[in-house]
Amino acid sequence: MDYKSAGVDIEAGYKSVELMKEHVRKTMRAEVLTNLGGFSGAFSMEKFKNMEKPTLVSGTDGVGTKLKLAFLLDKHDTVGIDCVAMCVNDIACAGGEPLFFLDYIACGKNYPEKIAKIVSGVAEGCIQSGAALIGGETAEMPGFYPEDEYDLAGFAVGIVDEKDIISGKDLAEGDVLLGIASSGVHSNGFSLVRKVFPMTREALGAHYDILGKTLGEALIEPTKIYVKALRSVKEAGITIKACSHITGGGFYENVPRMLKEGTRAVISKDSYEIPAIFRLIQETGGIEERMMYNTYNMGIGMVLAVDKADAAAAAASIEAAGERAYEIGRIIGGVKGVELV
Repeated sequence: MDYKSAGVDIEAGYKSVELMKEHVRKTMRAEVLTNLGGFSGAFSMEKFKNMEKPTLVSGTDGVGTKLKLAFLLDKHDTVGIDCVAMCVNDIACAGGEPLFFLDYIACGKNYPEKIAKIVSGVAEGCIQSGAALIGGETAEMPGFYPEDEYDLAGFAVGIVDEKDIISGKDLAEGDVLLGIASSGVHSNGFSLVRKVFPMTREALGAHYDILGKTLGEALIEPTKIYVKALRSVKEAGITIKACSHITGGGFYENVPRMLKEGTRAVISKDSYEIPAIFRLIQETGGIEERMMYNTYNMGIGMVLAVDKADAAAAAASIEAAGERAYEIGRIIGGVKGVELV
């Protein structure tokens, strides 16, 4: 009797580490002080000592049941991007610069090539956000997960000068709400998606003219990472007064989180074109409109509030960073909450 006969292949673990090293190297920053394979990751804060009040911000999240699509499609790289995006977008929402990321992969059986493919996506997400992938864990757990399945989660740390934290405290009536386009469903609401569409290779492989691609391709599209877009606004000298990452709970849950008491967000549903994937989900599933806006991002992955005088310049900065920006609403006085009109 040995560990391998119990279902844990130590040699496969070693191979996974070797295969992922090439991807991890691409994410390195000068502040990283340790190499992959140690017991912890070290990151120097020397570069940030001139901040008035350097403040760490953190975020942790997973990919959720979107992983079921990855299993069915046998596509395992883009979910790594999703994992990073869900963490670093929250950090950017607070005005922070992501510094480093750690991932956690738990699987029923360690297939080194599959693990390396997942990590390649994690590394790509780190490159897009400027974060270093300084560590992680791959846990082989036979009998707990099916052999061909895994779970994926991550943790990120960023930094911001305390005076630059985006808190919503300076929101005022008349401020403009800008929305940054999403890439599709991102990583939320897939439990409902899986009720609307049959989760079979045949159904996911069906081509839809309104999507211009297969259903599976549209649904597996990775989450947008908004770090560079928000940095571009800041570097243009524009103050982002409040910011909301539109994740689980859609507009109704997330937009109020950016508001201070006595302010209300009014968003025009006709201010931008809703991507076809959401129309398809709604019509196929017979889902009420309010439920759609309470579950999905509906084409807007990030909402930020700026002074009316800065709105055009902020939108231009977002576009210069390669993202699509829309003026989607405004701030009014009233009971804290959001109205979709």
